[in-house]
Amino acid sequence: MKTFFRYVRPSTLMIIIGLSIKFIATICDLVIPSVLATLIDDVAPTGDTAAVWRWGILMVGVTVLAVATNITANCMAAYTAGRITRALRRDLFAKISSLSSRQIDSFTVPSLISRMTSDTYNVSQMTARLQRIGFRAPIILIGGIAVTLFLDPVLTLMLVACLPAIAIIVFLVTRYGIPMYTRVQDTVDRLVRCVQENLTGVRVIKALSRTEYERTRFHNINEDLAAKEQTAGLIMNASSPATTLILNLGLCLIVIVGANRVHGGMTEPGTVIAFLSYFTMILNGMIGITNVFAFTSKGIASANRVAEVLNCAEDMPVLPGSEIIGSSHIAFDNVTFSYSRTETRESDNINALSFSLERGDTLGIIGTTGSGKSTLISLLLRLYDPDEGIIRIDGEDIRTLPPDELRPKFGMVFQNDFILSDTLRENVSFGRDIPDERILEALRDAQATEFVSQLPDGLDHMLTAGGTNVSGGQRQRILLARALAARPEILILDDSSSALDYKTDANLRRALFENYPESTKIIVAQRVSSIMHADLILVMDDGEVIARGRHEELMATSDEYRNIAETQLGGEEK
Repeated sequence: MKTFFRYVRPSTLMIIIGLSIKFIATICDLVIPSVLATLIDDVAPTGDTAAVWRWGILMVGVTVLAVATNITANCMAAYTAGRITRALRRDLFAKISSLSSRQIDSFTVPSLISRMTSDTYNVSQMTARLQRIGFRAPIILIGGIAVTLFLDPVLTLMLVACLPAIAIIVFLVTRYGIPMYTRVQDTVDRLVRCVQENLTGVRVIKALSRTEYERTRFHNINEDLAAKEQTAGLIMNASSPATTLILNLGLCLIVIVGANRVHGGMTEPGTVIAFLSYFTMILNGMIGITNVFAFTSKGIASANRVAEVLNCAEDMPVLPGSEIIGSSHIAFDNVTFSYSRTETRESDNINALSFSLERGDTLGIIGTTGSGKSTLISLLLRLYDPDEGIIRIDGEDIRTLPPDELRPKFGMVFQNDFILSDTLRENVSFGRDIPDERILEALRDAQATEFVSQLPDGLDHMLTAGGTNVSGGQRQRILLARALAARPEILILDDSSSALDYKTDANLRRALFENYPESTKIIVAQRVSSIMHADLILVMDDGEVIARGRHEELMATSDEYRNIAETQLGGEEK
């Protein structure tokens, strides 16, 4: 909750003003029954019509003031809650964006989505209701008891006798509520993950006729969530009727005792009527307090989940500058890495990898699925830090380079890259203020000019999320243009031409060679034809380089590479 209060602090003045207005509104609510009692017991019996009108107008005026101040205070509560939540979401999004890939793997993407959406919503509701109900209810309770003590101490004692039972209910609700809602939100994470996976893989699910299987999977998670919500809701919502029952029993007792006291001349009818009004207000105040504990339990559980992300320590800090070693543009020096960083791991995803590239060189990487090709790219981009060894760019350890200095060096296309729901222009420029002339050049180099020229809106053509309104080959060429648009220092193509035909792939390689001679290129591919002209080719298997060299050397020395080449090229080099 310390994290939450850090966001409340900038709105403290407005919250104080809003609570002050709410205090005035609550006092007005407390005054109205007293005015009514005076009107019935003291003013009406005198027969003074003018006095009755004066007191009646006073009562209406207090009522209008109560309504106006309550509305004002509630609006201010909604505004401050929205302001706090806006700042919380802003910082949470920024924090998520700065998390390392290992930390994102730990939290999981669905959980982060859930924390960004439903958890911040719960915090917003808690913040607003605490100002509206959480502040008013205790004043109504304490103020009502104080006023009724002056009206009739005997009747007040019967009211106070109900409070210990209600306090026990509130305590139990608070004790069990927070853990319950934490479990509910964890199940929400699973539900979000299931929906995300289904939406992302809807085509595969339909193609493999697994729709019924996925429905069953969703049904099981949904049922689990519903059961947990019902259990939490049952306990949390039981507090309100239990409190109402206790107070209504007390109300019945007060009516009976009050009637006897009026009959015996020990109190006045107006006093009993006012007392009943106060009792109703106190009843609503107690119900409000129990509700406050209910939604506060939910809000605290969500606030703790959000704080886990916000307070997450930086996983990959920028190290102090070190000595520049070597003149290679890119160098891997005995790099070892495992996604499961444990002492008992059986094997590494990358094991003792070393190589170097000069500026403008082309590196080709080929190997079986799971051999560590994409992991090598992730390490170069510093999405993960190696467990052992050093990666250098221009002789500098990449761990000493700030992200805003390291990342602009790269242009990249990943295996599972994404298309924004935006125009073709924005998908290529990607917020980098690249002029249209350069965008068109990048599209030309990516071999996308032909199909782009046929679009009726040209660069203003709207693409759907994921690029579902273009073909797989067109989508890859748009992504290639995005990578080329800023003329990157290092160009990374991770299996980015798998949807291209051989002719288009060859034209792409020719364009890269002719138009980007200063860019160091790293090409991860399954096709030998995509990397056969590289200055260095790494053949990887199980995280290790089992062969390296140029195409001609590997054809002569590596059985694995030669088998792949002969299978794909039919025994002829092309």
